[in-house]
Amino acid sequence: MKSLTIAFATAKEAIRQPAFFVLASFAGALLLVTIWVSYFTFGEDIKMYKDTGLTTISFFCMLLALLTASSTVADEIEGKTAITLLSKPINRRQFIVGKFLGIELGVLVLYVVLGALFAAGVYYKYAYDLRESAGGLAESAKQWEQVRQVMPGLVLGFFEVTLLTSISVAISTRLPMLANLVVCILIFFLGHLSPVLVEASRAQQINELIGFMAKFFAFILPSLEFFNAGPSISTGAVIPWLGYVLPAFGYCVLYSGAALLFAFLLFEDRDLA
Repeated sequence: MKSLTIAFATAKEAIRQPAFFVLASFAGALLLVTIWVSYFTFGEDIKMYKDTGLTTISFFCMLLALLTASSTVADEIEGKTAITLLSKPINRRQFIVGKFLGIELGVLVLYVVLGALFAAGVYYKYAYDLRESAGGLAESAKQWEQVRQVMPGLVLGFFEVTLLTSISVAISTRLPMLANLVVCILIFFLGHLSPVLVEASRAQQINELIGFMAKFFAFILPSLEFFNAGPSISTGAVIPWLGYVLPAFGYCVLYSGAALLFAFLLFEDRDLA
């Protein structure tokens, strides 16, 4: 109950901060403008729109999560306001769990807004491309089929943001905002790149040292490429809910739980005075 109280207060703070409206406006503008951008794919622009749209939503929601984690955890610790909260009958673990859930709620609001805008964009762009390329009219059923195809990708993207949020909360207990942003963005890129480099090293297409480092990062960092459904969805593949999304949810829960346990350890002996 105490964690939920902290969570709701943190969510309100996340939504009211200027960064929320800036990120929402910029990401929303990108999702709208790219509907009419020509990708020169000979009538397959809808596929590129799906891929870029999913990436846009995940990246901007991740930025909101990182900024909120820094402002509501690191800044409160550095500003000595956390000690006031913890002087009440609230322990440190409830503080961390409440902050994590609050950031998740704030990010979920942005994710739902951008996801709804993206779904509407997919619905419209399918008909727009068909009208521009062949001069035909799209059937409503096929438009909704395009929307349903991207839904697993949206869910997987939110799992990725959740995982990175848990890591950011853990880092925020010890490091300030700038260091948190740098570390998490590095984890984001390395988490996507290391599996690709590992596969390339197996095919002996890269240097041995690079292959070793790729395997090292793939071992210690989350495999974020597991949540990257954009390329598959852009080819028209249907991602199964039970066969892929559900295992991804399990992976997200396990890794996020491990990150929060690490946050407990880092925050347990942190001097707040």
